[in-house]
Amino acid sequence: MVCRERVKIPQEKGPITLQGSGARKTKITYNLDADKAGGTLKSASVSVKSDYFIAKDISFENSSPSPDPGAVGKQAVALEISGDKAAFYRCGFLRYQDTLYDRYGRHYFKDCYIRGTIDFIFGNGQSYYEDCTLESVAKTFGSLAAQKRLSKSEDTGYSFVNCKVKGTGYLYLSRAWGPYSRVVFIRTYFADIIRAEGWYNWGIPGRENTVFYGDYKCFGPGANRKGREVWSYELSDKQVKPFLTVDWIDGKDWLPKGKQ
Repeated sequence: MVCRERVKIPQEKGPITLQGSGARKTKITYNLDADKAGGTLKSASVSVKSDYFIAKDISFENSSPSPDPGAVGKQAVALEISGDKAAFYRCGFLRYQDTLYDRYGRHYFKDCYIRGTIDFIFGNGQSYYEDCTLESVAKTFGSLAAQKRLSKSEDTGYSFVNCKVKGTGYLYLSRAWGPYSRVVFIRTYFADIIRAEGWYNWGIPGRENTVFYGDYKCFGPGANRKGREVWSYELSDKQVKPFLTVDWIDGKDWLPKGKQ
């Protein structure tokens, strides 16, 4: 089943669950880029602002055509989530630049497939990605994440645990959209598409002193730390502990119990 329309779930409408029949079978899709919409946020095929949102076995797509590298105004969001305590199980997120706007709130992604080219997971959410496949379809250079933590006091950041990074192009793991950007990869497979330096300070001198980027027991041909930025971390057992489990997002307090 394919639903070709924009879906907006306002803050007052939660909690809501979207149940599909499989990410390859059920899809919500729309064709709109930032240039036509009047901004990246407005381009989203699906926008969720309510708390306690759950999606299962469904894909979210922005079907706007693949932009050329460096094209302006071609960001096109498949899903924007700014509600708190949201969970996604076996979902797909399909686009090129700016696929998943993980904007605000605590979020859990389990067994999801996320595809893109540049900053295809971005925003200032506090999120835990578990057993997800992250696929780059970049023609040349790209970036997996662009996390926007703005101050040291914010609890936000992305933790990727037991994930798989694969695809094409030449990929940064994250770019420092915010001065205190925070992203960690834990026991994750890296294909041979990861740039040697691994991380990028957004071209703003000084951000390398305030971001928190690191990896822990990652593996694969792209996991060699030779050449990594010296300001990134090979995380110790103590450093990685806050990011290891769903406690990172207080998940034991609000995630559904049992098999989903």
